[in-house]
Amino acid sequence: MSPFPNRTRPTMKTRPLLLLAIAAGVILPRVASADQPAPPRDPNVPLAPGEVPDAKSAPAKKAPIDSYAPVVDKPGLPRVLLMGDSVSIAYSPIVRRELTGVANVHRVAANCGATKTALGGYGLVRWIKDGDKWDVIVFNHGLHDASYRFADGMDKDKDSNYASPARGCKPYVSIEEYEKNLHEIIGILRKTGAELLFATTTPIPNSLAEKYVENSELPYNEVARRVMQAEGVEVVDLWGVIKPDQERLQGPRNVHFRDEGSEVLGKAVAEAIKPLLPKP
Repeated sequence: MSPFPNRTRPTMKTRPLLLLAIAAGVILPRVASADQPAPPRDPNVPLAPGEVPDAKSAPAKKAPIDSYAPVVDKPGLPRVLLMGDSVSIAYSPIVRRELTGVANVHRVAANCGATKTALGGYGLVRWIKDGDKWDVIVFNHGLHDASYRFADGMDKDKDSNYASPARGCKPYVSIEEYEKNLHEIIGILRKTGAELLFATTTPIPNSLAEKYVENSELPYNEVARRVMQAEGVEVVDLWGVIKPDQERLQGPRNVHFRDEGSEVLGKAVAEAIKPLLPKP
């Protein structure tokens, strides 16, 4: 028996008529739209400068992560500062947990966005305060540098369409500017006297948010590795940590990660920090 009792199933006599109707355009087979609406943003992910909030946000599925919670330093422990994008925000609590009793782990209370953001009025001039002492600073920029933007620097137009190559958009920060900006950022961070650790940009998949183009992080990571080698800055290769198990760890068609992915990333960062901490 058909699970749809009121629906007539095509018979051998009616099938040729059905095929003729489809061929004539009277009945169109259902196909996926080539211009699907942009997916709603995850309300738990803080926006970076230039990102446009949805007109109507998707409901939050869980309480915001506690990455920005103020830290009361335990005397005698070294101080670590984490800086980075939304991927970094998600793994910050794991780093803090893994270094419990080992270091006081702080986090910039912002989505640090692109290198252009870090060097602007929203960035390092606010994140690095005079007189603060840091033993290790972990920093990451690349995901937002590689993302496509409209000419006004925004990631969506007035109709909520994402910036993309198909819409004539360009990466927010060019490869040449990215290289120059990284050198400048390192110069600023070095003035703190901290040991520096750079985290590579995690894999960009074929994303529903069209501003992210698959594999566009690769040239940025290549430049970042070259800059860090020239500057003598240690690197934790988060791209390499994720890539072998990307399908399991990363959300489908999303630059962000499942909880398991953030766990893997946080543990990798924590392990990379330990050798840079001052010896007791």
